[in-house]
Amino acid sequence: MREDAGVTDEVDERVATPLVDEAVKKAAVAWVAVAGGPAYALWCLPLDGTLLVVTGPGEQSAPGLADATEAQVTLRGDHGGRIVTWPARVTRLLPGTEEWDTAAPLVAAKRLNAPGPSSALVQRWAADGCAVNRLAPAGTPVAGADLPADAQAEEPRDAPVVRATRKPFRLHRVRRR
Repeated sequence: MREDAGVTDEVDERVATPLVDEAVKKAAVAWVAVAGGPAYALWCLPLDGTLLVVTGPGEQSAPGLADATEAQVTLRGDHGGRIVTWPARVTRLLPGTEEWDTAAPLVAAKRLNAPGPSSALVQRWAADGCAVNRLAPAGTPVAGADLPADAQAEEPRDAPVVRATRKPFRLHRVRRR
């Protein structure tokens, strides 16, 4: 566990640009990369110029984010095009702190398909060791003409949910002449 966990992270006015502010306000999904690793699409909640992200058991997976101090965040527009990429300062909110008591219920209320009421969800997050992370702008964003021109597409990662494709069923034998 990091020592600075639970410390208030205010948005640094020197690094928060109008483009980042506007993109954060409209964000529902952010692509987050930690320590040069692959970016993971994570649902998020904008709050006071930052993004709140929940990871852990029974929630979305973002390896390394819970213990990270910094990450790269990419936000995309309505049509999937990348708008801005910015470095983020990551702070983990701890259960029992004032920040947790304020932010966790807000995130739980916006959680889609949550099992049970939001108060029970917040209690489960605290008991199961889920991480509620605050991603705050912390550096110069990359936007517009500075973004890479190529698609930066990668091969899909292996996942346990992928199954082999079966041959289609045929009702009768097809004769070839």
